Amino acid sequence: MSDWTPKLNPTVDLRRLPLNAEEGFVLSRLDGHTREKDLPALTGFPPDKLRDILARLVSQGALLPGTEAASPVNTVRPPEAPAPFTDHPAPSLDASDTEPLPEAESSDGSDDDAGATDDVPEAVLGDYRKLFETRLHALPEDQRVALAHGAEDPELSALCFDPVPAVIKAVLENSRVGLAHARLIARHHRNPVGLEALVARAAFAADTGVRRFLVRNPQLPAALFRRLWAMRRLMEHHKLTVDRDVPEQTRRTARELLRQRFSTGPSEEKVELILNTEGRALGALVGMPVDGKTTSLLCGRTYRSPMLVQNIARWSAAPPALIAHLLKQELVRRQPQLRMMLARHPNAPADAKRA
Repeated sequence: MSDWTPKLNPTVDLRRLPLNAEEGFVLSRLDGHTREKDLPALTGFPPDKLRDILARLVSQGALLPGTEAASPVNTVRPPEAPAPFTDHPAPSLDASDTEPLPEAESSDGSDDDAGATDDVPEAVLGDYRKLFETRLHALPEDQRVALAHGAEDPELSALCFDPVPAVIKAVLENSRVGLAHARLIARHHRNPVGLEALVARAAFAADTGVRRFLVRNPQLPAALFRRLWAMRRLMEHHKLTVDRDVPEQTRRTARELLRQRFSTGPSEEKVELILNTEGRALGALVGMPVDGKTTSLLCGRTYRSPMLVQNIARWSAAPPALIAHLLKQELVRRQPQLRMMLARHPNAPADAKRA
């Protein structure tokens, strides 16, 4: 297969196209970055069949044509009956599950990268859930386990909604399982045992999409969260503590980890956290002192943000050298209220308090 990267046609309303179940499924797996030759592993379709499907999607206008796209093996589309578990001819692919973070803060390597977005539209998720509820859920557990070991999509994706950990383990043992299935499990499975099985697969545990859904899963065990996030950057811990989509139990654990990591983490990360949040993160770090290197890095900067200076002034553990440095800043000299706040700090120089 070619290096062509299939991309959705933004000028076409996919809901108006006469797509069959296979075409809708392939569209649900396209993220605009995955090359054609990598799609068989993601969709479970053989290369020749996938090439036919992509060619039909291009001919219908669903995909943008590419000069590298291979010619179809068979351009004649056989008549197909609609999938028995869907109530509409084609899934709506204009829904997005991407949600903005609560603070516009930069962080290298964080889990809010574009690759972390869920690439399965809500309409397709509804089809999978309906298939499970109407056809698969009624089967005995041992039959669902056996089915999960050898199932193909859409049944394999539908079984990701199964609440029984044994079924989820069988899904994960299926040779066709991929990141799309792992993200479904992370998002919708509500048993800690099944989530443990998911994280046991290192490739899935490292995926940003899987991690994003895991931290929003109310059944994520605190011990498992600690194992996944113990060595993440301080900025990533902070973002979880203020993300309202994260359950309170996980946010509480994130706050604990933030304090632990702040006491032992690299000085550069501490400075990044304080500066990028304009000191807002210091509210969760009451009583947490900083080392000499962190102080030196903070004192080597020019400060132009009143909010940052105010938050440092409210930080009881602010080092004396940093308070003295802030008192010399042009911003503080021009704003008496900032100077007064710093002068009242317990670690302020004696001459500042007298002034």
